[in-house]
Amino acid sequence: MSFETARGQGLPTLTQITGELDKLTRRRRRRRSIFSFFGGFLMVLAMGVMVTLLFLPVLEVSGSSMEPTLRDGDVLLLKKPGRIRAGSLCGMYAQGRLILKRIIALPGDVVDMDGAGTVFVNGQALSEPYVSGKCLGTCDVAFPFTVPEGSLFVMGDHRDTSIDSRSRLIGCVRLDQVMGQVVARIWPPNNLAWMG
Repeated sequence: MSFETARGQGLPTLTQITGELDKLTRRRRRRRSIFSFFGGFLMVLAMGVMVTLLFLPVLEVSGSSMEPTLRDGDVLLLKKPGRIRAGSLCGMYAQGRLILKRIIALPGDVVDMDGAGTVFVNGQALSEPYVSGKCLGTCDVAFPFTVPEGSLFVMGDHRDTSIDSRSRLIGCVRLDQVMGQVVARIWPPNNLAWMG
């Protein structure tokens, strides 16, 4: 006795059914593996983005105000600042923009500059080997200047072109505006440097 389907084909054998079930099972496992891989990849990517945004922000240098220390296009790794120190390079928000400057003086410090561009903090001339050409630059604040509580006096290393705390356009930066302290230059690859 043989059975036939409506199309005239015989019923599949047990071996054919088992083989077909094995194919479907393998296909299902392959799909699960692919979804699992991409799901894991997206999870790692999301965690990386969260860590970067929360703990290690990345900042690209734009402009020449930090030359010769940093150049336009350099990519920097920052860390959330613990204790802020004078001389540190920091990314900060000022006038609705993200800027990169060097911290020159802390709250309560007295900043002064002479006509040649030498910076004095609390009566002591700063040793600034990172500055290639000292000058007074764009300056409309009256010296000597006392840094207000909760604020920082910041300057760029390229004093001639930098708009910074010497100008009322930027002024002193509040401590809560500091996004992070530069710890490393991570781009370009031929110029990697630890800066922390």
